[in-house]
Amino acid sequence: MANLFDTPSPSQWRELAQKALKDRPLESLVHLDADQLAVRPLYAEATTVEPIFAPRPTDAEGRAWDLRTLVEGDAPDAVNAAVLADLTGGAASVILKGAILNDSEPLARALDGVALELAAVGLDAGLDGPDAANALAVVGKGSPRAKLMFHLDPLSAFAEAAASPRPIAAHLELAANTAARHAGAYPDASLFMASGRVVHEAGGSNAQELAFVLANAVALARAATEAGMTAEAALRATVLGVSVDAEYFDGLAKVRALRMLWKTLAGAFGFEAPAMIEARSSRRMLSRIDPWPNLLRLTAAGFAGAVGGADAVVVDAFSRAAGRPDAFARRQARNTQLVLMEEANLGRVDDPASGSWYLDARTRDLAEAAWAEFQIIQAEGGLIEALKGGLIQPRVARARALREQALANGSAQIVGVTKYVDPEPRPAPVEDAPLTVAHGGGDACEPLTPIRFAAAFETQAEGETP
Repeated sequence: MANLFDTPSPSQWRELAQKALKDRPLESLVHLDADQLAVRPLYAEATTVEPIFAPRPTDAEGRAWDLRTLVEGDAPDAVNAAVLADLTGGAASVILKGAILNDSEPLARALDGVALELAAVGLDAGLDGPDAANALAVVGKGSPRAKLMFHLDPLSAFAEAAASPRPIAAHLELAANTAARHAGAYPDASLFMASGRVVHEAGGSNAQELAFVLANAVALARAATEAGMTAEAALRATVLGVSVDAEYFDGLAKVRALRMLWKTLAGAFGFEAPAMIEARSSRRMLSRIDPWPNLLRLTAAGFAGAVGGADAVVVDAFSRAAGRPDAFARRQARNTQLVLMEEANLGRVDDPASGSWYLDARTRDLAEAAWAEFQIIQAEGGLIEALKGGLIQPRVARARALREQALANGSAQIVGVTKYVDPEPRPAPVEDAPLTVAHGGGDACEPLTPIRFAAAFETQAEGETP
């Protein structure tokens, strides 16, 4: 049977594209991102892209990925109600943040009724991570079956706060010693979180974020070996944290690239181990005055994490930019993932991006750019020295400036903020959140301060309001 649909050649596409562009050159369709990576208008077999297959290694208790939620609070009873609502409402694991992590007694009350052998519980405690880890270990009662995620990540906290009570190397040493002590009682626990989200939230590029993850993991592994662990044991107990936003193609390519990078990094240490990747939705993409379009952005972010192959996905609340989310916002965040998982069935295919010329090329480009940036950080003395020396921060600032310029000149848009603006936006209720104060006395660095790209436009809009 004759082929009813001819396959056009790249030269035929070029001829048609030049006609459509009229006086504009064909090169005008090529765009450079913040990493100076080219995004081309056409990817075809002629580009000779090597296929990539980077699926998540296993499912999460019969699900495609671990549906993880973030619960913040200072009152144990309120946190307990929120945790139980999330777990009974479809979540598989939770991350806890707030004053309830200060001691084992309030933490135990917050986890009352939670079967730690079934539902994994993790921490987001910043530089206070060791104290929170000790509290969680007490609550776990030494059960080796308890699914604990200590998520010790002092370097990300230092980079954001720009200060530490003690020298940051001492905080890293304390985190490593704490992990080594609890590794025996909880052999299946995840001990460290090598996150790069602080770079993303400060406006950094995708490759910069991935490089921070790798440099963070190396710093944690080296500290762990000094604490008596093997590098292999430390890296196997490390979760890798990245952000995903509404740019879902880049988000899923970033997750896939991280899996490739981890294979290379683990190989440098002399072993093979699958990456454990936690993808959290971006906060820098959120709007405050009109929070409802955030639901679309968060859905796109969840899509990127799921399709990209993250082992766990955390979708934040749509009202986050205005304050701590209430029960309704938390339910919407949880249900967004449930729809993606159980109705859209995004996890039914392993690595659906594999075989796409564009996504495979984008994944490889990101991996190569991230590895080059990682090598620069290591040549600068490692992550601590690069942060203290103010070497990473200017590079992040340049990437942020490119995005801000694109928004200012209209080449990029934020729905509901710079385009399709609701003249009468409806706010969403939020809960009050306490102010956090960074305590100095130890080391200091230039901060990687979280930003929101919508904030500048929202300030202008509020200034115009009579």
